[in-house]
Amino acid sequence: MKKLAVLLSTILVLMTGCGITKLSDTNTLKNVKTIMSEETNLHNVNYDGYKYYLPKGISFVSKDDYNAVLKDGNNNRYYLYVDVIAYYNKVKNTYEENYDLYLSKKLKFNNKTGYIQIEEIDSKYFIQYVYNYVKLESYVSKEDLNDVIINQSYILRSVKYNDKVLESIVGDNVLDYKEVEYNLFKADSNKESFLDVVEREETDKYKKDIEDEKIELDD
Repeated sequence: MKKLAVLLSTILVLMTGCGITKLSDTNTLKNVKTIMSEETNLHNVNYDGYKYYLPKGISFVSKDDYNAVLKDGNNNRYYLYVDVIAYYNKVKNTYEENYDLYLSKKLKFNNKTGYIQIEEIDSKYFIQYVYNYVKLESYVSKEDLNDVIINQSYILRSVKYNDKVLESIVGDNVLDYKEVEYNLFKADSNKESFLDVVEREETDKYKKDIEDEKIELDD
């Protein structure tokens, strides 16, 4: 009896309104292009001025108006930041690709821009993923890298802004933001501080501080 061949990569299936789209288990950039090229109206998180969708299995560790810490089923953390000021001022995407990294790619889909940058640091992978003025950062193993990027793509693709609400929040205080320095498209501007945060959150004290905190998604 012949042995069954073992596939080197599995195929994930994404159900869309247009049919079935296959996602690769190994080709990260291909998955980004596949997911981000399609529009969605899904959302289960609402704030003043914006909303987005968290896929099944993603939950909150903490959140406030423009920042959130998320985690997946493998306890990978996703650090989310929404830059409504950059969105309001339509700051230009100035990201420059770096071909020495594991992955560095400027993105543009459906008139929205961003970038994805993945850097190998101490046998793990530091992800900086920006799209539509929202940034997600993670520091994960190679084993989890592809699944994390897929989840992050779903989140970033879903972000929608309410211009009328943002006009009332930002527009009335536009002078207060005149001297703001926009670092959203500067991938290396906060790498060291981010890795310090990751190290701090691995401590027992931090884990104890948040273990009882539960934040529910909108129905």
